[in-house]
Amino acid sequence: MKGRLILLLGGARSGKSRTAEKMAKNLGERVLYVATAEARDEEMRARIEVHRSKRPATWRTIEVTSSVGSAVQSALVEGEVDVVLLDCLTMLLSNVLLEGLPDTEVENLDVGVTAAQARVSAEVDALLTSFRSCDVPWIIVSNEVGCGVVPATALGRIYRDLLGWSNQRMAEAADSVYLMVAGLPVNLSQLCHGEPDCLV
Repeated sequence: MKGRLILLLGGARSGKSRTAEKMAKNLGERVLYVATAEARDEEMRARIEVHRSKRPATWRTIEVTSSVGSAVQSALVEGEVDVVLLDCLTMLLSNVLLEGLPDTEVENLDVGVTAAQARVSAEVDALLTSFRSCDVPWIIVSNEVGCGVVPATALGRIYRDLLGWSNQRMAEAADSVYLMVAGLPVNLSQLCHGEPDCLV
């Protein structure tokens, strides 16, 4: 199982985190939990606290909102790890998209979007580089946001596109990809192994 990348996709409340945590427990006791959510308001702070309270005390948690690849590398050097669980790519890319986008650019997205796209691409590159440089399995959780209503704002549409492209990159690199639906994991890797013949 060493060096394996598992990607869990799904909508909100589809069971992604719960399933990822079960997978992590099955892969080893020494779990490095990488939390990417940023507490921007009281509701998000409450959600983060719920997630914290449910994690086993033996798990090591790092909370990082960007440059996750290098943060994981540093954490792996500091102690023995059986599996890395990143929850989630969705929040990470939101952080990266917004962190270098001043309010004036949010209002006028023609300015700064190219730079934002480059930051997101670099973050994904660094994640994949970090994964490939170590010999422990990774589980990455991400949302599938392209199946619902088209976002009403330009920033929302840009984010949807960037996350969709990033999910594709992660899926291409992954050994196993699951789509969570109503708490049940659908193994997409078994349905299609990336071969063109599976499309006809």
